[in-house]
Amino acid sequence: MNVMQAAAHAAARRLKRDFGELEHLQVSRKGPGDFVSAADRRADEILREHLGQARPGYGFLTEESGEIAGSDTTHRWIIDPLDGTHNFLHAIPYFAISIALEREGELVAGLVYSPIQEELFYAERGEGAFVNRRRLRVSARTELADAMLACGLPRISQPATRRLVADAQAVGARCSGLRRMGAAALDLAWTAAGRFDGYWDAELRLWDIAAGIVLLREAGGIVSDRAGGAAGLQRGEIVAGNGSIQPALLEVLSTSSA
Repeated sequence: MNVMQAAAHAAARRLKRDFGELEHLQVSRKGPGDFVSAADRRADEILREHLGQARPGYGFLTEESGEIAGSDTTHRWIIDPLDGTHNFLHAIPYFAISIALEREGELVAGLVYSPIQEELFYAERGEGAFVNRRRLRVSARTELADAMLACGLPRISQPATRRLVADAQAVGARCSGLRRMGAAALDLAWTAAGRFDGYWDAELRLWDIAAGIVLLREAGGIVSDRAGGAAGLQRGEIVAGNGSIQPALLEVLSTSSA
């Protein structure tokens, strides 16, 4: 965990500087798209450099670099250097660095760092989940009608959009509030912290959710795919929440249709 935190802080220093430049780029004719892509790549390079130096044999799976095999085939870092890219692009401070460690195919540690809010969420399997050294627990709400939920909504052109819109209509009619924040790693971290009572999404990649899964489980929550199992997690389908809200959310999602 010390290795992960040091890498995250190093990458965050650069992302903070880049984020500060966006106010100027927002008013330029060209726009900030190329700048943000470069910021994403720089953060990826910094993370791989720091993690690689500390654990030279471990492999990588990252959004920017894809799969990089290591000499130690039992360990793999799973990284999203900038989760919430569209928020970053528009100078919205809801984005994060996400790092997970996989050992022999099992997720054993996760870190989600929100550099603008300076909130460091982290967890190791069997050791609990924390934010800035404070213990995390999922919310204690038991009724879906009282729950604040988060969801994802991809671009209209993506295959999952119609289903997720139908989901949002079905769930929104039964819960207290529904939010689409735009950064899966932070949505899961906030669910682990009890700020959201549940979260669901689809069409994600493993680097979007790996660290958040560890956080949620160690905070006492439940994570599954839409069918209530684990098979869909590898293809980015996720339903998360506390022990009461997650099953209730699954039930509503099973009845919604596009």
